[in-house]
Amino acid sequence: MEAEITPTRILPAHECWEMLRRVPVGRLALCVQGVPEIFPINFAIDHGTIVFRTSEGTKARAAEKATVAFEADGTSLPGGEVWSVVVKGHASTIDRTPELMETMHLPLHPWEGGRKDRFMRLVPETISGRAFTPARQPAHLRAGRASDE
Repeated sequence: MEAEITPTRILPAHECWEMLRRVPVGRLALCVQGVPEIFPINFAIDHGTIVFRTSEGTKARAAEKATVAFEADGTSLPGGEVWSVVVKGHASTIDRTPELMETMHLPLHPWEGGRKDRFMRLVPETISGRAFTPARQPAHLRAGRASDE
């Protein structure tokens, strides 16, 4: 018996933003000295941008005024769809006082201890998303262990 093929649904931009508002964490992808790196970040949506907090470290230095990508994913109940949204754009430190004061009201609190004083904003150039219903696996594969364990 052949597996049923489920078509991928392309998400319109407004639905991508809606999905992003549902999850607390995503991944920021950028280059550090020419090598791709991925950092998990918690974030908030603010006026069609993504705001995150960080420390004065590798991530902040590499992201400053750089082209970056951000990805988050999740599941939509009750349909059981899985989705993924990718945002590509430029990141920079929020350093103007009025803008910084506006970000203080965002529900954006560091998960990791230590100082996370730098607020950064990813301004999107593109946003894209996809959703699909995962194929059901046969019972013997759902209960089994991975072949490399």
